Amino acid sequence: MVPKFRAYIKDLDEFDYNDVPHKGHFVYGNLIKGEPNDDVYAIVGNLIEINDEYMNVEWWQSIEKGSSEQYTGLKDANGKEIYENDIIKYFGANKRVKIKTTYGIVFYDSEHGCFNSRIQNEEHNKGGISPLDDLIVGNVHTDGDLIDS
Repeated sequence: MVPKFRAYIKDLDEFDYNDVPHKGHFVYGNLIKGEPNDDVYAIVGNLIEINDEYMNVEWWQSIEKGSSEQYTGLKDANGKEIYENDIIKYFGANKRVKIKTTYGIVFYDSEHGCFNSRIQNEEHNKGGISPLDDLIVGNVHTDGDLIDS
């Protein structure tokens, strides 16, 4: 699987000047990172042409360094792709979750080498993402009020 990425762009007018395909404030595509000390990052469309001197892509959108969010390779209970920084709704109670419904944020767990979710204001992680049970209800950019409560 080729990694897929997205980035949140606050100003929708940025999409208009180079005809970037987008869904709301999100642009989806491939990630290009600049040099380690460079702030040049971009989400780009498919590669059209490449040689030793240059490459040409369908479209590109510059993004803030570190603002890309990777697709986890999983889909929620409704078939929607789960990305980093999505807010998921857990259903059912267990030993750690004392209430019927709570929310968590998807993140890459580098300690365990997998995507995971963290219950807001808890010291522990949920213990993985369960596509059959979890439901995306938003993302931290537009629905942060869900996790602040």
